[in-house]
Amino acid sequence: MLTLTDIYVYPIKSLGGIRLSEARVEARGLEYDRRWLLIDAQGSFLTQRTWPGLALLDVSLTGQGLTVRHRTRSEIAPLLVPYHSRQSTPIPVRIWDDICPALPVSEEADAWFTQVLGQPTRLVQMPDTTRRPVEPQRVPAGAVVSFADAYPYLIVGQASLDHLNDQLPQPVPMNRFRPNFVFAGGEPHEEDRWSNFWIGSIPFQAVRPCARCVVTTIDQQTAVAGKEPLRTLARYRTWNGKVMFGQNLLGLGAGTVRVGDELRSV
Repeated sequence: MLTLTDIYVYPIKSLGGIRLSEARVEARGLEYDRRWLLIDAQGSFLTQRTWPGLALLDVSLTGQGLTVRHRTRSEIAPLLVPYHSRQSTPIPVRIWDDICPALPVSEEADAWFTQVLGQPTRLVQMPDTTRRPVEPQRVPAGAVVSFADAYPYLIVGQASLDHLNDQLPQPVPMNRFRPNFVFAGGEPHEEDRWSNFWIGSIPFQAVRPCARCVVTTIDQQTAVAGKEPLRTLARYRTWNGKVMFGQNLLGLGAGTVRVGDELRSV
């Protein structure tokens, strides 16, 4: 039997993740997942690819909104980000090849992140009215995604990570791969072979394996980059010039998934 063991959301893209016992499935991803984005003065998105120090920013969900803390700089007071922006005029932001309308959060948030990064930075939120399409050549028309790289969901089997760690000089934790779902059971990379399946009562569609980047080499506790696990993965998981690990998904329904839910094929 395959069982859901972990659920993660990453409310602000490329900042710390949050482990949950249950989460709501929505069309563009789990509730709160990658609904906020940091942009530079030109409106282009920022990630750990060029700013590994973003790994040191922890995010939590509170009754009032998101709380963001710097893990190592205690002199910087935490930032509260309301769940809903008070701004009503969107601005264009660039994420990969997409330009999307997003709402500025606040001058306070902009000043906080500008101080932390040492360059002009803004925090924006994706409103429900923004429709960022998923790759139209691969998925049904109308599928949308948040500020995630390409797809609303990412799943990784624990057996896949265990198989990788058996080949590494030092094992790495699952947070290097920033999944939404982790499951136990099955063979390494079993998720490669999936098509339509269920997590509990919610249907999902597996679309394609996830191409990995330099973010996997950044220690999420220290923000220090190395060469692993990408170097080892490249030896046995390179397809068409890309290193693959985990499976990208679409959600085909709405509802709640919970740790302990069974995964089963259609």
